[in-house]
Amino acid sequence: MNASSDTVVEPAPAKLNLYLHVVGRRADGYHLLDSLVAFAACGDVLRARAAGALSLSLDGPFAGALAAEPDNLVLKAARALSGTAAGAGHRAGDAAAPGAEIALTKNLPVASGIGGGSADAAAALRALRRLWRSAVDDRGLADIAYRLGADVPVCLRGAPTFVGGIGEVTDPAPRLPPAGLVLVNPRIPLSTPRVFQARSGPFSVAQRFSEAPRDADALARALAARHNDLEPAAIAIVPAISTVLEALAASPGCRIARMSGSGATCFGIYDNAVIAAEAARWLRQRDSTSWWIEPTRLAPA
Repeated sequence: MNASSDTVVEPAPAKLNLYLHVVGRRADGYHLLDSLVAFAACGDVLRARAAGALSLSLDGPFAGALAAEPDNLVLKAARALSGTAAGAGHRAGDAAAPGAEIALTKNLPVASGIGGGSADAAAALRALRRLWRSAVDDRGLADIAYRLGADVPVCLRGAPTFVGGIGEVTDPAPRLPPAGLVLVNPRIPLSTPRVFQARSGPFSVAQRFSEAPRDADALARALAARHNDLEPAAIAIVPAISTVLEALAASPGCRIARMSGSGATCFGIYDNAVIAAEAARWLRQRDSTSWWIEPTRLAPA
């Protein structure tokens, strides 16, 4: 394609598992899940502009924890879409694989249970499809996302979603109400495979719901009847998670505190973003100055 100076900007919002039940295990060892995924109005930011080859640069407060190497999930996503676009003839008369200069601002902690790498890969797919004017349709993009990792398909959807299987089954969830959030991470990376390996005990049952919660309080009550099955294993590996959860639960206005995904990031739900911001200030005044504390809100559906 012809080079263009236009830059495509795409957010990569933090993914939150509002609840996460482990409902079984496949013969190959992968665990089967039932989870409600939502997104926060904060996250990484990806920018892409046309170039002769693919490249990735990193900046932002957590850029130092990553490397722009070939196995970076953003570059994997870019190569997958580039190859598909070339095969489909992304521009008439041009079958060469397109390139792009990709810049990722890493605002979210790495290995923190809020889908950072998967959200970044999904943002790359969305941005590059626009940049390259690719003929790949939504289903084709979802197929690429599935091959990249279990969390990438739901991050590609970017809306409240019930997740099943090992993460590849995605179904629309009821509309979620406006709500404030505070995300807290003790700045301790936590490996997802390690948490799943440490998990023990019986399997849970799926507990999807069909009625849309009318407000943050109703959402918190619905979540209180559900849980995150990975919390005990994560806390055994990183005990600071328990301290974070206790602090969030004690913060002014918190409706419910929970760990997201495999941790170590936890979140509190509040009636609105103003109350969440006040709770974040309260948390920063405690003996938790080393924590990453981010007030935000649920992203609109």
